[in-house]
Amino acid sequence: MSSLSPWLLGDIGATHARFAWVASDESPLSHVRTYPCDDFDGLQDAIQHYLKAEALGPPAKAALGVATPVTSDKVAFTNRAWTFSISALKKRLGVGRLLVMNDFEAMAWSLPDLQARELFQVGGVRSLKKQNLGLIGPGSGLGVAGLIADDGAWHPVSGEGGHVSLVATNALEWEILQCLQKKFGHVSAERVLSGPGLVNLYNALSEIAGQPTGRHQPQDIGSLAFEHQQPQALQAFQLFAAWLGAVASDVALTLGAQGGVYIGGGIVPRYQHWLATSSFRSRFESKGRFSAYLKKIPVYVIHADTPPALRGARRALMKDL
Repeated sequence: MSSLSPWLLGDIGATHARFAWVASDESPLSHVRTYPCDDFDGLQDAIQHYLKAEALGPPAKAALGVATPVTSDKVAFTNRAWTFSISALKKRLGVGRLLVMNDFEAMAWSLPDLQARELFQVGGVRSLKKQNLGLIGPGSGLGVAGLIADDGAWHPVSGEGGHVSLVATNALEWEILQCLQKKFGHVSAERVLSGPGLVNLYNALSEIAGQPTGRHQPQDIGSLAFEHQQPQALQAFQLFAAWLGAVASDVALTLGAQGGVYIGGGIVPRYQHWLATSSFRSRFESKGRFSAYLKKIPVYVIHADTPPALRGARRALMKDL
């Protein structure tokens, strides 16, 4: 085993913490585990629990994707009350290298390695090789990232595209925005394109219809829509699909993602076949003079068994070798 191994990999969102282990430089990912973040007081507790539960020794290196911007030594999660210091965590883990990045930057690193069986295509033609890639993912929040092609090399682009302003294109969407503006002020894409966003959409539709909103979890909206055919829940999903198409095409245009736009996160893979029948693709292509440009760009829903961000974190660490 190299002195640079083993490696600890992590993909930590607002809801779940996912970990994997790499025993040596050429070994596959092993000990892949997922834990609810609610079970822990912080990131360090989750890591220590994983290492103890899997009877793993101290790692030599670690790479973590976290669901928040990483702009300084102190990291605060956007949708969870966790904070940590990168330097302090590195010292506690005793690693020679600790790489901390946005979770969608980590996922972006994995895109070139995804296999056809791990992707579900929604429209477009075959992707152009060695062209820029876009990534968007509704989950507990809305992640956005990209991968820029540069003469055979890849460069990740990490940003906070989930917090761009949401735009209405018809009367109903404008009514929804007005409802959400009363509650949030600024209405970002994440306010509708996320698990909590589905609840926001459902509640806004209820308010417009003059009905009580109730208290729902994101999974309740899916159950109401697809198991019970509840009209407002179905309409919430239709709005979700339309706005996802619009925002995904914004990502494609911004990045020049002629290699394709990938959809990750925990929501869309559950409904990928329904998405293909929704207004998602028509809204993706509905960009006036650039509709023909977008019509060619394929969209892929990621449904990989191994969390892609863990594979991407490994690829990011490979740069150090």
